[in-house]
Amino acid sequence: MTRFLPRTAPPIRAGGLVAATALLLAAAPHTVASAAPTAAAPVVALGGPAQTALHPYAEGGDGPKRSTARITVTGADDTAYEGGFTVTFDLTGAAGIADVAFEPEAGIECAATAPGSATCTGHGISPGRSTVTDLLLTAAKGSEPGGTGTIRVTGEAEGTAFTPFTTEVTVGGPDLVMHRLPFDHEPVPGQKQQAPITFTNRGSRAADGVVLTLRHSRGLDIPQRYSNCAYTTDEAWTTARCTVEGAFEAGATYTLAAPLTLKTTDRAYRDIFGYGIHEAGAGTVRGATAARATRGTTGEVLRAVPAPKPMAARALDLEPGDNEHEADFRTENTADFVAYGDTASGRAGATVTARLGFRNDGPAWIGHLRSGESVAAVDFTVPQGATVTSAPEGCRGVSAEGTALPSGWTGPAPRYVCPTPATVRDDGGLDLSFGLRIDKVLLGAVGRVVVRGPEPRAAGLPFDPEPGNNTARVVLNGESGGPSPAPSDGPGDGASGTPGSATPTPTTGGAGAGAGGTVAPGAAQNTATGNGGSLAATGSSTAMAASGLAVTALTAGLVLFTAARRRRRACGL
Repeated sequence: MTRFLPRTAPPIRAGGLVAATALLLAAAPHTVASAAPTAAAPVVALGGPAQTALHPYAEGGDGPKRSTARITVTGADDTAYEGGFTVTFDLTGAAGIADVAFEPEAGIECAATAPGSATCTGHGISPGRSTVTDLLLTAAKGSEPGGTGTIRVTGEAEGTAFTPFTTEVTVGGPDLVMHRLPFDHEPVPGQKQQAPITFTNRGSRAADGVVLTLRHSRGLDIPQRYSNCAYTTDEAWTTARCTVEGAFEAGATYTLAAPLTLKTTDRAYRDIFGYGIHEAGAGTVRGATAARATRGTTGEVLRAVPAPKPMAARALDLEPGDNEHEADFRTENTADFVAYGDTASGRAGATVTARLGFRNDGPAWIGHLRSGESVAAVDFTVPQGATVTSAPEGCRGVSAEGTALPSGWTGPAPRYVCPTPATVRDDGGLDLSFGLRIDKVLLGAVGRVVVRGPEPRAAGLPFDPEPGNNTARVVLNGESGGPSPAPSDGPGDGASGTPGSATPTPTTGGAGAGAGGTVAPGAAQNTATGNGGSLAATGSSTAMAASGLAVTALTAGLVLFTAARRRRRACGL
């Protein structure tokens, strides 16, 4: 929940603007006509649920049951308002229909100001959406089922305009309650479970059609497809919204004509299945609307029928949380993260592009769906004699030991850590591109690429059965020049999260080590390929190849010349 907090943006004061304009008119009237027009006052929008259903009034017991309508204000995306504000509630349209109490957000005070009116006052409006107060609504004594009223909300603040909002309250309505399904939450790949979706209408009137929402993450699947369901799929989720026609009577329980099948696929690891029910049409919870069949969808029509026997009864509850449930699944499975590196040769002063990262060879996909934390990180140690000129967005520079750089550091770093998103598909990975300037030509300068846990203290990947391929190398001016060099043995194998580095051999005529340069953010691509290639150099590739050959030939010539002189001395020549 976003709270109202003071911000550093200067307050907008209409009085100061008027005074300044008056001074300009008095001092230089001939210049005012050409001045830029005054910017319009910023606008903030009041909001909340379009409709709220109230439990019918009942005498005795614990008193009337409450429904909640959250009233919000949405400020400008990039500007905070620091002054005071007032939100006014006109309750006269709901007289005799609803009784209203207030539960304001911290820092806001609400009170009745006149019969049928109340205000909430506060200070400061943050960018984005914030809560003003929760309206606690109960049906008024003497109200009848089906009775409807309105509550109008307006606001005012110095130098700021408010968009008004009106919410409708109705006595009675359907209350669709989804029943929780008894799943096996630790399935194995290939396992199928029945999902007999069942719901009850605990409200005071029938629901005129319902929308069933089914949502599952990538490691799960529902093999059935229905013509009255609309299907959408993204990187991690598949969602089906199914419109089921009919009148679903108050007090009755319904189940699907044929149970769904929930299948655990070969790529499952940590997955979620969500299932919810809402009345069709406007005013449904969380904006649920009637679904249209996806173009080309074929199959049977999904139907709900009365349950064969009544479910256990429970008290009437209009809370939205009863409309849906989620089930978490933990599948015993593995995912093989394979690191890759790159190679290149170039003369001193040349800039090359190093493409590195990892691919997920599966079989499982990995997703931190609840926490949203990174799945892994790519840890890249820069080869000696080279300087990073551009790094992918999101990668942070660290010291050679992996610690934070000094405050205010703006230059290139000897090592970079690049976190992954919260999900890595079984056919995905993380592909990164670094710009490297060769400051000093060192034969076989090696940089290390390690795919590890997101934190150095937990560098292992518990789902990965092949830690030996979690490392790779980036080689500059290597003798073989082969693509995607294999990881070397020894320190820096990824177990500790500290990449190692081979000792390069300097060549003759190499330029001095360069300093400087500012890291320029590049573009990181999280693609489905994860394939390494040879380093691309900036400038003439022919000239660089010739330069590399010349250095090799010169080195070989010096070795032959030294050996010949030694033989002559041994023979007394």
